[in-house]
Amino acid sequence: MNGYCYFILGILVLAAGYFTYGRVLERIFRPDASRQTPAVACTDGVDYVVMPRWRVFLIQLLNIAGLGPIFGAVMGVLYGPAALLWIVFGCILGGMAHDYFSGMISLRHKGENLPEILGRYLGSQAQWVSRAVCIVFSVLVGVVFAVGPAAILSPMTGWSVSAWIWIIFGYYFLATILPIQAIMGKVYPLFSVALIIMVMGILGVMLLAPFADSMPAWMHLPRMEVLPDLDFFHNRHPADFPLFPVMFITIACGAVSGFHATQSPLMARCLKTEREGLPVFGGAMITEGIIAFIWAAAALTFYGSPEALGGATANGKAPALAIQTISESWMGSVGSILVMIGVVILPISTGDGALRVTRLMIADSFKLSQEQLSRRLMIAIPLFAAAIAVSSMDYAVIWQYFGWANQLLAAATLWAVSIYLRSKKRCYWPAAAPAAFLSLVVFQYLFSSPEMCGFSEEASLIASTLLTAVIGVLCLFRGSGLEKAEEPSL
Repeated sequence: MNGYCYFILGILVLAAGYFTYGRVLERIFRPDASRQTPAVACTDGVDYVVMPRWRVFLIQLLNIAGLGPIFGAVMGVLYGPAALLWIVFGCILGGMAHDYFSGMISLRHKGENLPEILGRYLGSQAQWVSRAVCIVFSVLVGVVFAVGPAAILSPMTGWSVSAWIWIIFGYYFLATILPIQAIMGKVYPLFSVALIIMVMGILGVMLLAPFADSMPAWMHLPRMEVLPDLDFFHNRHPADFPLFPVMFITIACGAVSGFHATQSPLMARCLKTEREGLPVFGGAMITEGIIAFIWAAAALTFYGSPEALGGATANGKAPALAIQTISESWMGSVGSILVMIGVVILPISTGDGALRVTRLMIADSFKLSQEQLSRRLMIAIPLFAAAIAVSSMDYAVIWQYFGWANQLLAAATLWAVSIYLRSKKRCYWPAAAPAAFLSLVVFQYLFSSPEMCGFSEEASLIASTLLTAVIGVLCLFRGSGLEKAEEPSL
């Protein structure tokens, strides 16, 4: 089977995963169409607002699909075509289960934020730790996804990076304090157009590449072999970074990401019925996986090998340069501009959601109603003062810990889901299995990384396996000891 067939097969498997495994997850959770959702029972016109399913889907997709499914995918394929397998099967077996279950549990508990969910099922200490982690985590996401787009927009427009940072933060502030339908509900459909153009443009070039000779000359299709290098089972990273566990941390948003669980409560407060959960939470995750798969395949196709791609991203060169080179070569100057606009819009649309959910986490911590604008401003003003202060810092060292912290958050969320399902006497393995795998990935990274423990590979694997096993036993024992998970009527 040649690379072109593998490319098409990967996309088809991702789509099929939604319609098959997604239905399995739905049958396990058992959504109830007659049960009132928080948007219906707790309508406040600000955060609890019923919106059409298509609009909620677009907001969820743009909230979770920052630079991760593009930059992470491009950097992930430095390890070789094995990254394509992780995107496909990680997205279906890990990411969709993570996003669907965490979103639906939030839906069942009045749109609770992730720290409250973790506290409910992992204990009060987990709640306070996760609350601090999630707030810091979300602020960092908001800041990075303002600075990153500003750095891209500056040379395109001639305006300074600092000017663009202020403009982006101004938009973030409005999106954080105004009713969700006022900004996100109206702007995101427009943002989605750029996203669709970006993805469909790259996808179209790759699908038509084998037929370039028979296409009209004005289309300027490149003559190339799609995925010419398919050595799935060898680590190809130019710097010889270990494939396990680093690749599974590098590619997060395109496969499974703890950040998504912090965003899902925003949309859990906007669904009309529980039946909309799978297309919104699961569908957005699969769509993000398709985006990551397309960009990973595009990078391997354009550069021909992980080693050549490594040369384009070495010595501090940002993945954005490789992405711009690909888009200019395949789609011309106009197409390249459209692609880069999409690359800018994705992180901005994630950053505003991150800061909005931070406001809600803080409000939940102090049990502050958010119906009044004054209450929202009371939280938002100091929040944005802190975010702006962080944006002026050199957080390169801090950000290197973002990857494993993100996957640790995903593992914690999946363990909480496992406890929830076990307490309700339902099949919990679709959550427990990826929770164990991600725990093993994170612990192996922490134990083996020279910056952390610096253990040998063998010692790290033994310690990681034992610690994962202990956590798994404790979580499942807790699930069996809990009474049937209480779900308040709305």
